[in-house]
This record gives sequence, structure tokens and C-alpha cells, in this order.
Amino acid sequence: MFVSGAAAISVRMALAADSPVADREMAAVLARIQPPKFPDHKFEIVRYGAAADGHTDSSDAIRQAIEDCSAAGGGTVVVPRGTFLTAAIHLKSHTNLRLEEGAILRFYTDPKRYPLVYSRWEGTECMNYSPLIYAFEQTDIAVTGTGMLDGQANTEIWWPWKGNARSGWKAGMPEQKSDRDSLMAMGDKNVPVSQRVFGPGHYLRPPFVQPYRCTNVLIEGITIRNSPFWELNPVLCRNVTVRNVKIDSHGPNNDGCDPESCDGVLIDNCEFSTGDDCIAIKSGRNEDGRRVHTPCQNLVIRNCSMKDGHGGVSIGSEVSGDARNIFVDHCRMDSPNLDRALRLKSNTYRGGVFENIYFTNNTVGQVSEAVVDIDFNYEEGNGGPHNPQVRNVVVENVISAKSKYALYLRGFKNAPITGVRLANCNFKNVAQPNVIENVEGLKLEGVKRNGQPLTQ
Repeated sequence: MFVSGAAAISVRMALAADSPVADREMAAVLARIQPPKFPDHKFEIVRYGAAADGHTDSSDAIRQAIEDCSAAGGGTVVVPRGTFLTAAIHLKSHTNLRLEEGAILRFYTDPKRYPLVYSRWEGTECMNYSPLIYAFEQTDIAVTGTGMLDGQANTEIWWPWKGNARSGWKAGMPEQKSDRDSLMAMGDKNVPVSQRVFGPGHYLRPPFVQPYRCTNVLIEGITIRNSPFWELNPVLCRNVTVRNVKIDSHGPNNDGCDPESCDGVLIDNCEFSTGDDCIAIKSGRNEDGRRVHTPCQNLVIRNCSMKDGHGGVSIGSEVSGDARNIFVDHCRMDSPNLDRALRLKSNTYRGGVFENIYFTNNTVGQVSEAVVDIDFNYEEGNGGPHNPQVRNVVVENVISAKSKYALYLRGFKNAPITGVRLANCNFKNVAQPNVIENVEGLKLEGVKRNGQPLTQ
């Protein structure tokens, strides 16, 4: 183990007991998260003129079915077996968009089919292209069933805007960098959101599914592939359930599920194989995140499978509004293309508080970097006025079969990482010593690395 800076490590080799406090708190969070219910009314899109041929524009039919469903007091908009081509879908209150077995919603790749809406892009609010499925300030909404959402993004459309060759970009093609820099500057200068206008003529890719300021959201059973950007991105929502969802999308920034500034989120029994973080918990970036000032809190992630990605569960880096009361339990993370299992990332420009993070009863097959990574040096690193803070991170009953590092913890001298406790963990086939820089109060209880007690 490599230790530098202010490090005070307490080691006890007795086996750790289960955490009754964490279990009780997780149960309390779960009790408050209830999926929405819908009246038993059905609105079949084919009755509105939708065609299951994969090339007829079904956008108007789907829109009208949703409007009629909501106006009637709610129900289910049914997408039957077949392939339906559509532009942006905007959900309305009391509406469940259900994809039956064999149904595919295939989305246009023409950016002009995605009108300007109020959105958040990498943690900064703006007016941008509509997400492929979007809802704004709605109540009781859902996307369910066993069908598929196909964004059709690839190295010819959407992904090249990332601006690297791996994503299909070539010299002379448009890319996102100048727009991204412009938006971040607007956020830091508190430019009114109505004046942060992107969309047509700009190159900020939209997320796939983004409920915004919604209450009672359910996403269940569907498969998602080929997203332009982040896959599932509830923002400023309350009471969100994501269950039995399969995500297989390996484009740039293809995060699987990114709850932002939400309160009460359950992610249960989902499968992720992604081009970025499988799950990334966020709460806004830099000054704009502090302006909105809403934490992401009371989340339970359980029984999930994470394969390819930058992190199994990441928190940050856009965490300026804080993140707390997060429970990751009984998940499996395993792929040579998965970088880390648990990752907390920030810097002195993001700041933010990470508090009450519980990573328990999880199995890690292999990751290419660290099992547990807490790093304050992400992107801009040190030099800003907002020191991130870590309080009460518990890693317990975790087994890992192969990794480069067991622990990779890097704070700052003026902002050390504090309050991290590991208990009853076994890290096998670890290639490199731990990296621990500027960490205070690290507790290791019954922890082994390569068969040996981890002492210092």
C-alpha cells in the first residue's frame, strides 16, 4: 500500500457484522418509493394510424394517442409487435407507454426532428434538442413492457459529435467542444437558462429518456440500444423506479442510468453494458449546480448486473448539489472492459458532499482499475475554491476476483478524504499496491488483499 499525506489508518482484523443501521435506513428509503398506477384504459397506436413497417412516420399517431390518454384521465398507450419509426415522444401525466413483446420504437436520426426543450446537459441547464423520450413537470408517467427502444445512433450520426475518431469523427466534421465550453461558461456566469440556446446549428447530443421535474416515474422491462448520449436521465424527479431494464449501448457518453438531483430512486434487477458509467449519480455542475442546489438523495441500487463501462456505480463528477443516502446492494460487476466497481469523482471546481454511501454485499468478478475509487483529481483537479467532502462511505461484504488496485483513494492536503470504512472484504489477484493519498480516518476491519490481512 502506498500512503502519502495525512493518512491515519485504523485496522482491526475481526470479522465485521452486518450493518443493521444501513439495512434499516435502506428499508425506509424503499418504503417511500412506490411506482405509479394507471387506469385500465388502452390507447393502441395502430388505431391512430401508426404503421409497423419500420419506415412510415408514426410520430403523429403516437403523439395523439398520448394526448388522448392523458385527457381521458390516464391509461396505457400500447405499442404492439412490429417496428415503428418516430421522432421525439413527449409523455404526459397519467400515461404509461407500453411496448409489447416484439415491439421496437426506432427513432429518427435527423436532429431537426427534436425540438428545443428545457433540459440539462452534463449538469448544466439549457435549451437543447429534445431527448428522444421526454416529459416536463408531469405526474405518473411510465415506459414499460418487453419491447425495445432503438436510438439508431452510430458512427455516422450523433456519435461523431463527440469529436474523436473512435466515435466516427473526421477532420472537418462538426463536434461538440465549442458548444460544451460555451454552455459551461454560461452556467458559471449565471446566464439565464432561456438564453442558453443550443439545438439546431449546435452539437450537444440529447439523452435518450429524460423525465424533467416529474413525480412518480416508472421505467420497466424495456431494452435500450444505440443512444445518442446518456440513456436514462431523470432530472429533479421524485419517486423514480427503474426495474428489469436491459441497456446495451457502447457509444460515447452512453451512461446507462444517470439520476440527477432526484429524491427517491430505485434501480432494481437491471443489466448494463455501456460506453461510459453503468450508473452515474449526479446533482449539477459547478456554479449552475450550486444555483439549482438540489442533491441527489435516497437511492437504492440492488440486484443489478454491470458489464462494460467506466464504472459500475459512479457518483459525480457533476455533484455540486451533493449526493447522500445511496445504497448499492447485492450487485454483480464483472468485465475486463469495466474500469471500476465503485467510483466517487469530483474536484475543487465541482465541490459537493458525498455522504452516507453504502456499498454492501456486492460481487466483483474483474475490473481493469480499482474496486473502490475515490478521486478528487478528476478533470480540472485542484485550484478551485470548492473542496469536495466525503463523509461515511461504507464498503462491506465485498468480494473481488481480479483488479489492478483494491483501493484508489486520492484527496488533497487541504481537503482530505474522511470517513471511509471497509469491513469483511476480500480482494483477490490484485496487481498493484493500494494508492492512498491524503486520507484521514480510514478503517479496515477484516479486509484481505491477495490472501493477506490488509494492515497498512
